[in-house]
Amino acid sequence: GLGHRRLSIVDLGTGHQPMTNEDGTIWLAFNGEIYNHRELRAMLTARGHRYHSSSDSETILHLYEEFGSAGVEQLRGMFAYALWDSTKRQLVVARDRLGIKPLYYALNDDGTFYFASEIKALLEARAVKPELNHNVLADYAANRYTSGDETLFRGVKRLLPGHTLVWREGKIRIERYWDLSFTKPQEQLSEKEYVRRFGELFRECVESHLMADVPLGMFLSGGIDSSAIAAVMSQMVK
Repeated sequence: GLGHRRLSIVDLGTGHQPMTNEDGTIWLAFNGEIYNHRELRAMLTARGHRYHSSSDSETILHLYEEFGSAGVEQLRGMFAYALWDSTKRQLVVARDRLGIKPLYYALNDDGTFYFASEIKALLEARAVKPELNHNVLADYAANRYTSGDETLFRGVKRLLPGHTLVWREGKIRIERYWDLSFTKPQEQLSEKEYVRRFGELFRECVESHLMADVPLGMFLSGGIDSSAIAAVMSQMVK
């Protein structure tokens, strides 16, 4: 089963979840925002996919229909989602590149799979017992967080950023679809050109985050970063 508690931001009227594709064979539960969904929508519509909403959520469904689990590679945004493919009898779970949106899971000995945005949901579902995971105490003491896929709760794991998980017939397969590259670009630019390109990327990034059908707000810390965002945002929001 898929359960969802929605925070409506885009397409308040028809973007309800769990959401299904055209023939009801694929179902989606999705947390986050897809910033390039309009560009992807144009491409998918041209390939014959029919939309029944204006929600960014629906694009994930059609991407999966077209490209399978590899469709996640085309998404730009912050997200954690699960797709139930009733034809293949498999669940496909994915998390955004930097892990902005959380996703926790537990796999029991009998192959039963649980997942949620918060660990307390797994505890409430009695997927695991609320027991301390002693294996990660040293990691937590040193870093103030657990750096791998294990959590402070025994039996509860997190799907790492930039990874997909496929559950089928009681077994899971995890694959990484993205990793940060530190390769130095061969192209050498002037300082002026770097400043210009950064400005373009910064404005584009701020504009993409203004995607909403509800009023927008801005949290100011007083630092240069939030002040710069507010300055650019003020030119775009009327």
